[in-house]
This record gives sequence, C-alpha cells and structure tokens, in this order.
Amino acid sequence: MLKIAYNPIYRHPLPEGHRFPMAKYELIHDQLLYEGTCKPESFFSPDLVDDRRVLAVHTDDYVRQLKSRTIPAAMERRIGFPLSEGLVRREWIITQGTIDCSLKALEDGISMNIAGGTHHAFPDRGEGFCLLNDVAVAARFLLDTQRATRILIIDLDVHQGNGTAVIFQQEPRVFTFSMHGRDNYPLRKERSDLDVELETGMTDEGYLSRLFDTLPRLLKEQKPDFLFYISGVDILQSDRLGKLNVSREGCKRRDEYVFEQAKSYNLPIVVSMGGGYSPRIADIVEAHCNTFRLAEKLYF
Repeated sequence: MLKIAYNPIYRHPLPEGHRFPMAKYELIHDQLLYEGTCKPESFFSPDLVDDRRVLAVHTDDYVRQLKSRTIPAAMERRIGFPLSEGLVRREWIITQGTIDCSLKALEDGISMNIAGGTHHAFPDRGEGFCLLNDVAVAARFLLDTQRATRILIIDLDVHQGNGTAVIFQQEPRVFTFSMHGRDNYPLRKERSDLDVELETGMTDEGYLSRLFDTLPRLLKEQKPDFLFYISGVDILQSDRLGKLNVSREGCKRRDEYVFEQAKSYNLPIVVSMGGGYSPRIADIVEAHCNTFRLAEKLYF
C-alpha cells in the first residue's frame, strides 16, 4: 500500500485573492480517498522536523529568523507568503514528511508527500513560496545516517531548482538534475549538475523526448542508490506561470516514465509535489492525482 505524508496544516490560510493554490493539498487528499485510489490508512501525519536536521542544510541565522519570525521584509516579499507561526510550523512538518517518506521508500520502493518540493529555498534564505528545502534536508538525512551513498534529485517542476542546486554544489554524493523553462522564473539561474532548459511553448513530443533522452543516461552514469522526484504540474498548457504547452496526458506520461525507470533500476524514490498554477484548481488537483494513481498502479 502506498504511504503518503499528509497533515491538515498543509492547507494554510492565505489572504483572499492570493495566487498560491493552497487548497490543492486538502483537495488531493480528499479526491484520492473519494475515488478509492487510497484508503485512510495510506496516509500518515508527520511531526515537526528536528532542528538539527534543518541546520544540516540551512544556516543558523536563517533558521533563527524563521522561528522568531524576524526575517527581513524584502525576503518575506520574495517568499510570497505572510510569515506566521502557523506557516513556519507547516514548513517544519512538511520537511519531516519528506524525511519520513524517505524511510518508507527504503521499505516499499516508493513514498509520496502531498506537499513539498520546495526547491527555491537556499541555505540562508527563502523565495518563490519556499521556506525550507524539504528534499535537501531529507537527502542530507539519508547521507548523514548512511542510508544512501549516492542520490539523484530529478526536478521536473517547470521552474529551476535553484536553491537545491546551490545547497549541493559542493556535495559530490548528490547529483541535481533540473529540467525547466529557459525563459521562466528564476530569471537568474543557478548551476545544477545538469540543467536541461526548455523552450517556451514546448509540447508533449519535445518535452518527453528530452526526458527520455536524459534520464536513462543519468541513471546509468551516476549509479544512484536513491531518487527524489519533484513532480510539479506547472508544465501544463493550462498553467498561468508555466509557459509550456504540455497536455495532462503528457504530464501523466512523464510521471509514468520516471516511475518505470526507478523500478527498472530497483531504486527507492520519494515524490514531492512541487508547483501547479492553473486557473482552475480542478486541473491542478487532477494532474497531481494522476501521479498518485500511477504510483499505486505501478508499485502495489
């Protein structure tokens, strides 16, 4: 049975009219239960991550500013959320969720976090709706506890995983692969171990061709023993921030291919949701739910 990290705190109240689709987390959970893809026992509720794990990735000053809610106003604007005690607590729980998923993936082959994929969080700052870098903290946890020796991060959100790239620039045991829109946020890109930049307006054929050409080669060359996958659905043609022209079926085929490759190499994989900004929240939820449906189908 697929194990999924979820806590009601994932849906955090935001000012009316805020562009971030915070309701999606609860809606994904409810839809998966309603349609029978998952059972109540599929979901587990993470606790707060230990500060020691966070500090293995983020700086003392930044963590202190978050916990005391004293980050500079300019950084709060770059993050895009009004800082509050509840928001910080949410980030600590999401991050523990991805750590918990990594342990469950070692047992079951796969585990998924309904939130996470907060790849714009740097060691010393947040931006782009990201406060803590959950995947980086979980990857560091696996290395520090010697549960993994070589990690590949597959970031297929439409926006470059700039924070993740910086965090692991000097860590040879983690290979960062980001396939993202060339003309999209962030305007100033960082250097991942491999960046595949996509042209504005790219359709299913071009998108999947780039992925099919790249991922098998990376798995063969890098020989990872653990995978993290950020499965953002902001590649959709309906996404107001994505600038690509990928269909829902193309997005589904992307997820299926990543899972097939992970299974063929017998590699445990943790999936975090990443972004999605289609005007109709139903489009976001349906695309995310496809990722869970495929995982349940292919693994269990």
